[in-house]
Amino acid sequence: MKYLMFGIACLALVLTFVFGSSYYKNQQAEKFGFMAEENASLFVREHSQTLGSDDAKVYLIEFTDPACETCAAFSPFVKQLMDANPGKIKFVLRYAPFHQGADYFVKILEAAKKQGKYWEALDVMYKSQPYWASHSNPQPQRIWQFLPKAGLDIEQIKKDMNDPAIANLIAQDLADAKTLNVQKTPGFFANGKPLQNFGYKQLEQLVQAELDAKYPK
Repeated sequence: MKYLMFGIACLALVLTFVFGSSYYKNQQAEKFGFMAEENASLFVREHSQTLGSDDAKVYLIEFTDPACETCAAFSPFVKQLMDANPGKIKFVLRYAPFHQGADYFVKILEAAKKQGKYWEALDVMYKSQPYWASHSNPQPQRIWQFLPKAGLDIEQIKKDMNDPAIANLIAQDLADAKTLNVQKTPGFFANGKPLQNFGYKQLEQLVQAELDAKYPK
């Protein structure tokens, strides 16, 4: 009887944990969905870089770190999602430079934006990442040997990246990331709903659920 009661107690604890975890996740999704409607600026700031049609009904927001390997890995997958749903997804890129010194690369990206080469610069960064962002031996200066591939005026980049306004927008994105409880990158939201279980399939399902809701067949 003693072991039976112990087993029942353990089962009850497990069920409580599972229910509590599920309830918390649902509450989080509802919370952020509401915030997306009532306080859209938390998700999309005036300075945020975007891709896709302004008429799109599904907003996919990513908090990224240019030195994040997983962010680089997810980049082509996000493009595939957009290509598979033309005109329906608006992609919004936000910054969460959690890696030490990663704001250096954000400044380069923002300087590249002034030359109209933002996405080209980001693509070069992601592809060359193994050469300069090694966690055991980071070598940030090596990024400069790859950036010409993006068609950038390098000397102008080195001047523009010191604009104090860039540091301010990084601070704003980090503050929004904290408010939205983004603790690692990439941090995804679809119409304000967070990606709670991380993975390619899970992201596809999250986006598809919003596509189904906004574009019923």
